[in-house]
Amino acid sequence: MVSTDLKALIQRFYQLQSERLETYQLFEEGHEAYLRTAPQYDFDHYKQLVHEITQAFSGISKEVLDIKEKFHQQLDRPDLSEHVEKLQCKEKQKLELIAQLQLARQNAQDHPEDDACQEKIHHLKHEIIKIKEALSDIMQDFKYDSEEID
Repeated sequence: MVSTDLKALIQRFYQLQSERLETYQLFEEGHEAYLRTAPQYDFDHYKQLVHEITQAFSGISKEVLDIKEKFHQQLDRPDLSEHVEKLQCKEKQKLELIAQLQLARQNAQDHPEDDACQEKIHHLKHEIIKIKEALSDIMQDFKYDSEEID
């Protein structure tokens, strides 16, 4: 029974991570559409998108944190719980960096003569790559530890 519950939670965790990636993609596509509305910018539409994306990320995070607690409290898998906690921390950092990158892209579009804008974009992209690599490592550790149940 516990093994079935654990497998179901692991499966749901992977589904949520997939949903999170889809949400990032929608966020990026929405921002690109917003930038195409320059120079007037359709801020109301973008604001609504940000609201919807925030709600989606919040719902995903809430469910992921519930899973983390179940791994630790109900299923006696603090190792998996720790991976999820690390992942949540990195996902938060990634989202913050992506928001900063979006602002930097708008600034660069509005001020094409400002080399500092391009430098900031480059720096943020590099930081996002590092976060993605860390997320990949955490997911690999999670996968390795969760496959021990088979």
